[in-house]
Order: sequence, then structure tokens, then C-alpha cells
Amino acid sequence: MTIGCPECGALEDIPPLTAHTYARCRTCHFPLERRSGRSQGAALACATSTFVLLFPANLAPLMVVHMLGIEHSSVLSSGIVKMWNDGWFILALLLGTFGIVLPFIRFGGLVAVLVALRLGRRTRGIGALFRWTTSLDIWTMPDVYLVGCFVGYARVTQNLTSSIGPGGYCFIAAALLSMLTRASLDRRTVWRAIVADNPLPEHETPLCCTVCDLVVPMSQEGRPCPRCGLTLRARKTDAVVRASALSLAALVLTIPANLFPMTSSMQLGRIQSHRIIDGVYQLFHAGLWPLGILITCTSIVIPVAKILGMAWFVVSVQRRSRRHLRVKTHLYRLIDELGRWSFVDVFTIAAFIPLIQFDGIASARPAIGATAFALVVLLTMAASHAFDPRLMWDVHPRSER
Repeated sequence: MTIGCPECGALEDIPPLTAHTYARCRTCHFPLERRSGRSQGAALACATSTFVLLFPANLAPLMVVHMLGIEHSSVLSSGIVKMWNDGWFILALLLGTFGIVLPFIRFGGLVAVLVALRLGRRTRGIGALFRWTTSLDIWTMPDVYLVGCFVGYARVTQNLTSSIGPGGYCFIAAALLSMLTRASLDRRTVWRAIVADNPLPEHETPLCCTVCDLVVPMSQEGRPCPRCGLTLRARKTDAVVRASALSLAALVLTIPANLFPMTSSMQLGRIQSHRIIDGVYQLFHAGLWPLGILITCTSIVIPVAKILGMAWFVVSVQRRSRRHLRVKTHLYRLIDELGRWSFVDVFTIAAFIPLIQFDGIASARPAIGATAFALVVLLTMAASHAFDPRLMWDVHPRSER
């Protein structure tokens, strides 16, 4: 059946695929469909297990620390609640939404869709529900939170005796299963089960849905998509303006995010502040160089690369450049996928600050740099989501593609 490539807008006829084959766009090489490793049954099992495990992961003790006969334990939300109580409302709201609230919504909705399709009940609104679960994919971050917990656990164990609680093991399993869900879910098959693909309209200009890639006549523009319910547009509205504004705001906030401290700690009456670069230095100095490299990439390299990459895309559209279109498309895909991992540093703060709360001896709290950095990551993710990569390919006539 005919679908529209979400990266370059080219129309592709995909024949039935066997278990070990895949289809990619002939224009930009975007992977349109892959059957290898995909299974709706496995996706349903992983999504259900993830949803169920999220309950004990959030309610049972995550980590436990011991110091001078005093024992402190934390649950997944302890650091976020601590931030809220200390007045860091924006930071707590972002981390609570992406790390706790959205995983329940995303996997609960996905389970509902897959169960309904398995039972053959294509109820009204199932396409819109799957669209929402798909859109929430990059904003749902149990896997990113897990890496942040590992980094936070490594920092805590440098000076304190600590152990992982039952909630920690449940959260590890839930985060790993969430990644397996993403890997095993065959979105194309789900969309076809909701509403079958349409043949290419004859004698009419085709219009492709930007979410489910359904091809409809251009006369349907402005109406809801028959499959997912999204309002159909030939291109995202004001994509360049919105992406430019969000990227510029992120660039401005990059300065305080790197100059101001991310955390402030007190040890025996001595107050110390730590910037991003200070945290990286401490990890390398403690011999944790793999974690140091990880934080360098997620907290320094990726945010800067996202801003520079978005600037390149916007300038390319404005100048109507035809150069390196495939390279820019691959880079956009990489930026859009990796952007969420920059939240590792702020999730690390949420993981370890509730454990270092020993009155008069040691304590830790977030600082202004953490809020600025979280906003940088949020704005760069929003910028890549607002941008429409098909605009870069509009300079080529269809015959040249």
C-alpha cells in the first residue's frame, strides 16, 4: 500500500514484507517499515508488564543509605517532592511529568489499544488514543530516569553505604521492559489494524498525515484524519518560526545552565556548589569514567549539537538549499531521538538528593542551573518536534526525487 514518508514527504508503495525484511524510503532512506524483531504479542506483554511494574516501582523503597547508624530510604518521587517543597516548582513539575505521570498514561493507553485490537474491537476513538500514546513516546522517560538513578547511586556510594530497595528492582525491570516495548511495537501494523491504508488517489494531489502516514486527497486538508483524528495539514503550521523561536530560547538558557551550579551540598557546615562540568570532573576523578563520558555526551555534547543542528535546518529551509539533504535528514532523526537523554543529569539530582538529608551533617539540594538546564532540554525537544523535515525536501521537484 501507499504511504507518505514522514521525513521527506515522498510517496512509497510498500509490498507485503516477510519476517526478516524491511522497507526504507528511496529518497531519504528513512526506515518506513520493519518486521524483524516486531511482534504485537510481545509488545502487548511488555507494555502490560511495564504498566503493572510501575505501581510497586513508585510505591516501594527505591534506595536505602546508612550513615552513623541513621538509615534513609527514598521512593521514586522523593526527590521530586523534595524539589517541590524547596520551591523548585518548574524542575519538580517537569521531572514528575516525564518520569512518573506520563509513563502511566502512555503504557496504560498502549495496553488499552493493543488489547482492543487483539479482541477485534475497533472502538470509536481508538485511533486518537494510539496517536496520543505515540506522541507521548519521546516524553515518557522511565529509561532516562533509570540511567539517572544509576548515576545518582554511583555518586552516593562513593561516601555512604547504600543498597537498592524492592522498588528499585521493580523500576529497573519496568524501564528495561519499556525499551523492549518500543523495540517490539510495530506501529505500521497497528495503524493498519485500526484503518487500512488507502490507495494512491487518482487525478488528485495526495496529502499525507504527519502521524499515521495515511494518504488522502488534498481536498481533505483541514479535516480530521480518518485513521488517527489529527487535523490534516500539508506541512506543519509555522514550523520554521516555532522551531527558530524555541531554539533561540534554548540557546539563551544554555548560558546560565552551564555557568550556574546544578546542585548545592553541605558537608559538616561546608557548602559546595557543583556545575555540570564539576560533576563530570568528580565522576572521572572517582574512576567512574564510563559515567563521566555518558554525562558529558548527554549534558554538554547533545544539547549543543541539537541547537546547532536546528540552526542548520532552519537556514537550509530559508536559503532553499539542496545540499546534503540526506545528511540533514539523518541528523534531524538523530536529534529528535537522542534529545530526551539529556534529562539524565536532572534525573540524577532527583535520585540522590533525598538520600543525602542528614541534619547538621550533610544535605543536598538543586540549584538554579538545574532549572535552566531542564528548560534547555525541554525547549530543544519542542523545537525538533515543531520542525517539519519535509520542508528541506520541498526545494526538489518530485521528478528529481
